[in-house]
Amino acid sequence: MRRIEAAADAAGHSYAAMMEQAGQAVAEAITARRETRERSVLVLVGPGNNGGDGLVAARYLAEAGARPACYLLKPRDPAADENFRLAQERGLSIVLAGEDGQRHQLRRLVRKADVVVDALLGTGARLPLRGALAEILASVGQALAERRETPRRQLTTLIPSSAPVLGKGPAERDRPFVVAVDGPSGLDYDNGALDEAALPADLTVTFAYPKLGHFCFPGAGSLGELVVADIGADPALADDVALEVITLEMVREWLPLRPPDAHKGTFGKTLIVAGSINYTGAAYLSGAAATRAGAGLVTLALPASIHAAVAARLAEATYLLLPHELGVVASSAAPVLSEQMEGYDALLLGPGLGRERETVAFVESLLGSGGRRKRLGFAYAEESEAPPLILPPLVVDADGLNILAQMESWQERLPPGSILTPHPGEMARLMGCAISDVQAGRVTVARSQAVAWGQVIVLKGAFTVVAAPDGRTGIGPFANAGLATAGTGDVLAGTIVALRAQGLGAFEAAAASAYLHGLAGELARAEMGEAGMVAGDLLTYLPRAWQHVASV
Repeated sequence: MRRIEAAADAAGHSYAAMMEQAGQAVAEAITARRETRERSVLVLVGPGNNGGDGLVAARYLAEAGARPACYLLKPRDPAADENFRLAQERGLSIVLAGEDGQRHQLRRLVRKADVVVDALLGTGARLPLRGALAEILASVGQALAERRETPRRQLTTLIPSSAPVLGKGPAERDRPFVVAVDGPSGLDYDNGALDEAALPADLTVTFAYPKLGHFCFPGAGSLGELVVADIGADPALADDVALEVITLEMVREWLPLRPPDAHKGTFGKTLIVAGSINYTGAAYLSGAAATRAGAGLVTLALPASIHAAVAARLAEATYLLLPHELGVVASSAAPVLSEQMEGYDALLLGPGLGRERETVAFVESLLGSGGRRKRLGFAYAEESEAPPLILPPLVVDADGLNILAQMESWQERLPPGSILTPHPGEMARLMGCAISDVQAGRVTVARSQAVAWGQVIVLKGAFTVVAAPDGRTGIGPFANAGLATAGTGDVLAGTIVALRAQGLGAFEAAAASAYLHGLAGELARAEMGEAGMVAGDLLTYLPRAWQHVASV
């Protein structure tokens, strides 16, 4: 962002112009969510550009009928600071922190404020916070706590400042509505670290583009609703940035057309190898999700022993019954599957398969030997290389990933352009590292392993990361505790394979599915709340999510 802003300024779109647009956007975002006429607004003003944004916002809020007071961390020179001069001319109340040694005025302003705007520090913040800045934040935090603090919603969706808000905004509360300019002061925008003195916000307004720290915890949990405001920077200045947020507009362009003269073959044939005696639900959820995500024909290949249980719930699929051993797919199922595989447009392998020896042998047979070496006593001999089957575009999920992690040189066995959908634990097993190592740098991990393995990686979790072998990386804009329940990953996998069967590229199918899946979760949460939401609920909301994307 520093480079983009400098380039915009050099091209004639000045810092002053960008600051004016930024401050105006903050004021408009506040007035869109709160009644501000005749209401008290406290703006905490830092010494840099972030503080300048706050001064501009205060001026626009005053024009909208609010009563803003500006609390300045450091004095500003009106002769050199146009925004400060305009604030003075507008007659805004201004308090200098240096003249409020005991912070009595600050606490008084917080006690009467309806809105608190944190414009102390922006993207240049360095942790830990010290001195007067830390004292001010601590004083504000204490005063807020005295006003019957209630829990804030965590960030759930990222929207442009011009877009309508999905669902209702935060309800009126007894405490002030806290707004962060760019992010809470004390946020590290590169890694999401958060100073203990930072003020969690109800609304964060950032500019031009979101920052990586907005999607990394713990900082991501302090943002409230995140709005991205336009400040007039030429989008071409960001063309070299391979990291992007997956947006509704992107997904709308990717979704396949639904011509009125279509037949079921138009929308692809999807084959799903899933399920075992202990995990019948995984087969059902992935298969049902594929039907709800627009696939023309869905075939579930599963152990014959669980067919009745799954088919009783899912009448829309066709079924391929596989040999089994005590309710799990047997090694002898590979040739049975291969005989029926021709004509399918995409294959999902893994939901609920289990990791029994017979199933591991089945997966190894399906993927071929990859030139492995076979142990003979204390020596190794080259194993005759069995050519792998010609597989349709492949998605590997759940136990399929866990079985891969047990296989030598598993990366060499997958067709190019496959999609792997690990949660952090599965990713750690594939990499041979600790889960904490994965979570410490989700974007970097997903991107680097996608390049190293030559496959598309969908690293699931809050703000799912989708990375391609060419380095292109997208972050899903959703973090929803309601999705932290068994089976939601099966729904995502079924959605991905359905879009892959409908002709989307591997990255596009994965990214679009992550968005639709997350949006379905948001729609479900809006109607039923987080607690008690189950994976099956998403099946109802997937078509609604598609409709929302296609019609907005």
